Amino acid sequence: MNIPIQNVYYLFVYAWARFSGGTVANVGVQESPDIPNLFAKLLATGLRQLLRRGLDRGYSSFTDELIAPRGRLRLDRMLKEASHVRGRAICDYDELTHDVLHNQIIKATLRNLTRCVQVTKDLKHELMSLDRRLYDVQDRPLSASIFRNVMLSRNNREYRFLLRLCEFVFWALMPDEASGSARFQNVLEDETRMSSVFQDFLRNFFQMHCAQYRVRSEALGWDVSDATEADLAFLPRMLTDVTLRKADHTIIMDAKFYRNTLARSPYGRRVHSQHLYQLMAYLQHEKVRNRNKGLSGMLIYPDVGRSLRLRYRLLGIPVLVCTVDLSRQWQEIEFELHELLAACSVATQFPNTSLTSFCDEAAT
Repeated sequence: MNIPIQNVYYLFVYAWARFSGGTVANVGVQESPDIPNLFAKLLATGLRQLLRRGLDRGYSSFTDELIAPRGRLRLDRMLKEASHVRGRAICDYDELTHDVLHNQIIKATLRNLTRCVQVTKDLKHELMSLDRRLYDVQDRPLSASIFRNVMLSRNNREYRFLLRLCEFVFWALMPDEASGSARFQNVLEDETRMSSVFQDFLRNFFQMHCAQYRVRSEALGWDVSDATEADLAFLPRMLTDVTLRKADHTIIMDAKFYRNTLARSPYGRRVHSQHLYQLMAYLQHEKVRNRNKGLSGMLIYPDVGRSLRLRYRLLGIPVLVCTVDLSRQWQEIEFELHELLAACSVATQFPNTSLTSFCDEAAT
């Protein structure tokens, strides 16, 4: 999938809610030849900002033999080790330190990126220089679960973007045991992780630019009867990618980052059945719960060489299957997204067609 590096940057900063007041920091995006160098540059720039502001600190527990007692005396150890004979006390105490989990993750990611063969020599030197400034942060190996253990608050929310970046780098870097280096995967080919980024991008984009809507991901309730509480516990969650609500209308979006926008079949190219079934399940349950409110749905993909604008009315609900071209200028992408939203919000724009009317058109 061919997406200009500047658009990749916008895609991730929207997805990871990096924007502050609608502005984007100048991080030398145009000088980044590819995604590994872009991510390394983003991490370096973000860490420099943290260092200027002051790294976050937290309390860590220590047990030491001290001349001046502090904290809680460990009388059991003092008697056992006879530290009082040496004029010292063994104490448990807490101390503010930079050696906290989120700083450890950033330091580990810095070092991992310096081993990436695709990162330029100058950028590696910059990363190693920043690594030396984290001298009081211990080395810690990264794992898939470590990112879930980070606790952030409003006081250190500026870490959120960098930690999302670190987690993405963790999954994208593949170690080369023979050379001891690492290589960055083509993340744009990872449909699972990029679908998550694409969903977050769309949700945050519309949240920022469409104040008339309340935009979020929602857990929809099942319209179910004659079921016990035990039976209900086995129902899967219906979690929308993007739901836009205002007083008189609701739009439910399902976003997929697929290289093949249309599925192949013996009868030609068709809309992915599982994607359409999923969206229709959301729409039907929403329709039951809010019968007197306007409702429409959108199934949206990135444009991979074939622009789609397919309009249907399925079970009385307007549905738009469409693509957004991420290879265009960013201002054009913004205009296209607003245009798609406007088309989906006006139910009278959709012709009274059935899904089968697409058969001949798709085959051609």
